[in-house]
Amino acid sequence: MANNTVEKLTPTRVKLSITVTPEDLKPSIAHAYEHIAQDVQIPGFRKGKVPAPIIDQRIGRGAVIEHAVNEGLDKFFREATVEHKVRVVGRPSAEITQWPNEKDFSGDLLVDVEVDVRPDIELPSYDGITVTVDAVETDEAAIDEELERLRARFGTLVPVDRPAAKGDFVELDLVATIDGAEIDRAEGVSYEVGSGELLEGIDDAIESLTAGEDTTFRSSLVGGDHAGSEAEVSVTVKAVKERELPEADDDFAQIASEFDTIAELRESLSERVAQQSVFTQGSAARDKLVETLLEKIDIPVPPQLIEDEVHNHLEGEGRLEDDAHRAEVTEASEKQFRTQVLLDTIAEQADVQVSQDELSQYLIQSASQYGMAPQEFVEALQSSNQLPALVGEVARNKALAIALGKVKVVDTNGKAVDLSDFIVTDDEAEADAEAAEAPAEEKPAKKAPAKKAPAKKAAAEKADAETAAKPAAKKAPAKKAPAKKAADSAE
Repeated sequence: MANNTVEKLTPTRVKLSITVTPEDLKPSIAHAYEHIAQDVQIPGFRKGKVPAPIIDQRIGRGAVIEHAVNEGLDKFFREATVEHKVRVVGRPSAEITQWPNEKDFSGDLLVDVEVDVRPDIELPSYDGITVTVDAVETDEAAIDEELERLRARFGTLVPVDRPAAKGDFVELDLVATIDGAEIDRAEGVSYEVGSGELLEGIDDAIESLTAGEDTTFRSSLVGGDHAGSEAEVSVTVKAVKERELPEADDDFAQIASEFDTIAELRESLSERVAQQSVFTQGSAARDKLVETLLEKIDIPVPPQLIEDEVHNHLEGEGRLEDDAHRAEVTEASEKQFRTQVLLDTIAEQADVQVSQDELSQYLIQSASQYGMAPQEFVEALQSSNQLPALVGEVARNKALAIALGKVKVVDTNGKAVDLSDFIVTDDEAEADAEAAEAPAEEKPAKKAPAKKAPAKKAAAEKADAETAAKPAAKKAPAKKAPAKKAADSAE
């Protein structure tokens, strides 16, 4: 490869001018002859054994060149991005400005590739940044609430002859119609009144009904082919049940836990509440630190990349004409992009390394969230080439843990918050980097630290832009017929 250049078009887009010499193109030319020989059928020659001169005569060298370029273009683009340290975030668009000579394959191949890239940003100083989170206390009320949840798990549902009330469980039959036409039906649905997990407006509709009564209400559908459409819903209450909770006594403690007394169970719940409180504060601190850093720097966003993401999202939901929702999704996509750029930059500057143990832990967490076995989850990621995306997500989590260790975190009472389980110190980050650089036989076994935050579901849903990016050459001049088409005509 020779004389590749990069031109910055905008803070988020560049043009790579790639020069491919005849020598660089030679392996792709050889592969092109092999592939065309497999496709074409010429009397007197076995499939795959057609010599190059016959292909030149029957198919033409123009088809060979086009096949070679289409095959090698991605490789040439990747080499150019590595050479110029271009951090690709979008799908490239390639235009061939000069083809090699058809007669003898002499002359350079010249290609211009435009692609969205990660913008360069300057991180703000962490000095003076204080993140404030809500104060939490492990009081008796919090322990009582945790105990109530545990009692609810061991409660029993008892039918009652009265109108349904918040907290009751009801058995429902539902029929949804639009303009008089039935579009959906569900029978025997179990629903907790007041949970808001079924249909908008259903709680108001059924809260005064007893078993055997019915009513209708209008609601916006949230799934299926008619998602977003307003329908008239007929609901019949088949049964109303209230939950009877077991007494909070020693007998209950022995049934619901490994403890003999309710006092011991409450002490254990106190420890659990304290742990949950720290986790809540840690998660809040992470989110607020990201918000604080994003407010301090301007991170440009590639318009086309965001537009494509928003279009795909709305198309999947069947809501392309919903302008209000489009604005919401656009705002969320832009914020996600800025957050990733911020954390990727922190990770680069801190030389963050992701160990196999850390990646494995993250995969196990993510698989659990999707209700999949870890191996099944990994195979799904590999088939869609999304493992690099998860590596990037782990690195971002680690980068945020490093940044969190450099700022002051207090609660709303002004008390310093101990988030040692949520941070990575500079010494730890440096040790990780050194371990990653050491030869395999010298690397110490390292358990993935518990301080890494749980994986986000979105991580496995978004394809890695860099691995997905592959330039597609604009159509060649008419004289260069595609190899397959030429092969078909030769038959």
